[in-house]
Amino acid sequence: MSVSHQEYPDVVGLAPDVPESAAFEPYIPAERNLRELTALPVVMGTILGAIFGASSLYLVLKVGLTVSASIPVAVISITLFRILSKMGLRDATILENNIVQTAGSAGESIAFGVGVTMPAIMILGFDLEITRVMLVAILGGLLGILMMIPLRRALIVAQHGILKYPEGTACAEVLKAGASDESRAAASEAAKREMEALGGAATEAKTIFTGFGIGLAYKTAMIAFRGWRDTPERVFGRPFEAASVSTEISPELLGVGYIIGPRIASIMCAGGVLAYLVLIPAIKYFGSGLAAPLPPETKALIRDMSPGAIRNAYVLYIGAGAVAAGGIISVMRSLPIIWHGLKGGLRDFRATKGEEGSSVPRTDRDLSMKLVLIGIIGLVVAIAFANPLYVGGTGIGARIAAAILIVIFGFLFVTVSSRLTGEIGSSSNPISGMTVATLLLTCLIFVVLGWTGSNYFVTALSIGGIVCIASSNGGTTSQDLKTGFLVGATPKSQQISILIGALFSALILGPILLELNRAGSVYVSVGTKSAGVFAGMADPGTRVDVSTLQRRERVKGPQASSDPKEYYVWHYQDPSGGNAEKYLVDETGRLAYYVDPGINGAVKTLPGGEKVTKFDAPKATLMSYIIKGILGGKLPWGLVLLGAMIAIVLEMSGIPSLAFAVGVYLPLSSSSPIFIGGAIRWLADAWVRKKYRGMNLTPEQLTAEGDKSPGVLLASGYIAGGAIAGIIIAFLAGVPFMAGFNDKIETWSKTNRFYSGGSADLLSLIPFAALVLMLYLVGREILMAPKPAKREEG
Repeated sequence: MSVSHQEYPDVVGLAPDVPESAAFEPYIPAERNLRELTALPVVMGTILGAIFGASSLYLVLKVGLTVSASIPVAVISITLFRILSKMGLRDATILENNIVQTAGSAGESIAFGVGVTMPAIMILGFDLEITRVMLVAILGGLLGILMMIPLRRALIVAQHGILKYPEGTACAEVLKAGASDESRAAASEAAKREMEALGGAATEAKTIFTGFGIGLAYKTAMIAFRGWRDTPERVFGRPFEAASVSTEISPELLGVGYIIGPRIASIMCAGGVLAYLVLIPAIKYFGSGLAAPLPPETKALIRDMSPGAIRNAYVLYIGAGAVAAGGIISVMRSLPIIWHGLKGGLRDFRATKGEEGSSVPRTDRDLSMKLVLIGIIGLVVAIAFANPLYVGGTGIGARIAAAILIVIFGFLFVTVSSRLTGEIGSSSNPISGMTVATLLLTCLIFVVLGWTGSNYFVTALSIGGIVCIASSNGGTTSQDLKTGFLVGATPKSQQISILIGALFSALILGPILLELNRAGSVYVSVGTKSAGVFAGMADPGTRVDVSTLQRRERVKGPQASSDPKEYYVWHYQDPSGGNAEKYLVDETGRLAYYVDPGINGAVKTLPGGEKVTKFDAPKATLMSYIIKGILGGKLPWGLVLLGAMIAIVLEMSGIPSLAFAVGVYLPLSSSSPIFIGGAIRWLADAWVRKKYRGMNLTPEQLTAEGDKSPGVLLASGYIAGGAIAGIIIAFLAGVPFMAGFNDKIETWSKTNRFYSGGSADLLSLIPFAALVLMLYLVGREILMAPKPAKREEG
C-alpha cells in the first residue's frame, strides 16, 4: 500500500558524487569479528518469521496491508537471548540478533504477496491449490532476494546518507540499544560516542510481550468467548438513509494505525467516510425510486438493499478503480527512480565481478555473483516448467513468455521497491501498485497475442504473484541489509539467513491461507436459498452434467459433521461479470450447496446462527477485477472509471490517492480503528519531540526514537497477539470436539448484554477504550518507560 507520494530530488541523478558512506564507520568495525551466522539465531529468526508471517497474512486478508516485522523480531530476539544468558547460556552478540531479525523479516513480506494475489485465483473460479500457492511463494521470495543482492552496493553503500531506510535505521537503533556487553566492548569509538550523545535507552522487551499477551487475551475473549460485540455499528435512517458508521474494535487494527502514523491513518479513514457517508447514501437517495435493478446488480432493487449490499454491488468497483489508478500513478512517479536504480544496479553488477576474494573487507562481502546468477536462472527455468502455475491448455510458448515477463518485471520492480523502501520504509512501499502495473501490462500483452481464454487468467496471476512477492521481499532485503550496514554485519551472512527464512515461511503460509479460507467457508443449502439474497448465484434449478466434472469433496470446516456425503465440485461463471462461484453437486447433477468462501465471501453466519470470520481480501479482489476486465471483457467500467477519477482529483489536490482508495475499498469498520491508532501515535510523537527538545537531534534521529518507542513495541505486540488469536480461533473452528463448546458459548452470548441486545454496541466500546488507554499511556511513557542504558566508562 502506498502511504506517501514524496518528491525524490536527491535520488534521480542529483546526488553528490562523494557519498557519505566514504567516511562511515559501522557500530562493529570491519576488522573485528564477532559471532554472527550461528545455528540458534537462524532457527530463532526462522520461527519468529513464520509467526509474524502468519499474523501478516491475517492482516493483509483483513485490511490489505502489513507492517514491518523487523523491529518486534529484534526486540524479541534480544529478550530471549538475555533470558538464556541468565540461565547460564551465552548472550547473543549484536550481529547474531541482527541475523534473527533478518531471517524473521522474510515472513511478513512473503505474506503480503501471497495475500494480495493468491485468493484472486479462487475469486476467478479456480481451485486454490496448495502446490500452486507454495510454488508462487517460494519462487517469488527467493527471486526477490537474489535480484536484490547485486544492487546492495548501489543502494545501501553508495547511497548512504541519501536513502534513509527509516525502518532499517530504527531497527539498527534497537539493536544498538540492546547490545550485549561483549558487543559494546567491540564497538567503534565513534559508535560509543554516538550512544553517549543520544543517552540511549535500554530496550524494554517486556513491552512487546505485554502487548502480545493483551492482544491475544482481548481477541480470544471477544471472538472465542463472545465477551462483547466485535463490530459496533450505527445505521442511520431518513433523511440520511443507508449512511452508517462502525468500527472493528480489534487490537491488531489499532496497532496498525499506531505504527503507520496519523497522516496515512486519517487518509485511509477518509476513504471509508466517502464510501459509507457519501457514496452509499447517494446511491440510495438517487436509486430508491427505480423500479428495476440497476446494473451491475441483477436482482435486488436499490430501495431494498442494505448499506453492505450497496457497497458490494457498486462501491467496491469504484474503490477498485481508485486503487488501480492510484497504483499506476505511484509507479509513474517512480519512473526516474526505476531508471536510476536500473543503471546503478547494472553498473554495480559489473563492478562486483572479481571482487569476491578474501581481500574484500568483511562488511562488504556478498554471496558469489556467479552463485546468484545461477540461482536466478534456475528459478526462471522452474517458473517456465512448473505445471501447478498453469492450467490445462497453456502452451509452452505462454510458459516461456511468463518466465521472460517475470524476469523483466521482477528486476524492474525489485529495484524500485528497494529504492522506495529507502525513501519511505517497507510498510509504506506501494507493492500493490507495482503488482497492478504488472498485471495490466501482462494482460495487455496477452490480449495482443490473442491469449484471452480463462486458462490464461491463472498464468497472468502467477506472473503477478511472483513479481509481487519478489518486489516485496526485495524491499525487505534491502532494509535488512541497511540495518546490517549500520551495525557492521557481514552481508553474505544476512543473505544466507534471509534465504533460509524466506524458504521456510513460503512453505507454511500456503497451508495457513487455505485453512483460513476453509474455516470461514459457509455451505448454504441451495434448496433454502431465498431469492435475491446472493446476487449472481446460479439458478437453483440448474442441472449440471456430472460427466464433465472430475473433482469431488465433502463439506468442510465448522459444518463438516452435518453431512458426510461426497459431492462433485462445479464452478459457475457469472455471465454479468461477477465473481465466480463454487457449488457442490450431487450424483444427479442437482446443486446441493453454494460454497460461500471465507475469503471474499458474503455469508457471515452458519445455518445455526453462529458467526464466522470473513476476510475481504481487498487487494486480491482488485487483481481479479483487472484480469477479468482486460482478458474477460466483463467489468462495469463506468464505476471503475468513476473511482479512477476520484484518485486523479486527489492527486491533483496533493493527497496520496492510493491510501485514500484503499479506504474507499475497505469497510469503514476496518479503517476507523486504524484512524484511532494513528491519533494516539500523533499524541505520542508530540511527546517524543518534547522529550528530546534541546538535544539537536536530526529529523531522522527523532524518527528513529519514535519508531523504537514503547508505544511502537506495544502496538507490534497488539498486532501479533490479535492476529495470532484470530488464526488459532479460525483453525479450531472446524475441530469436531469444539462443536459442543461453541454451542454453549453461543447460548450464553444471547444473554450477554455486551454481545446481544440494544445496548451492546455502546457497552462493547468499554473494553476497547481500555485497550486504547493502555496504548496511549505506554506511548507517552507514563507506563513501561524505558530504563537508562548501561554506558561504557572512558
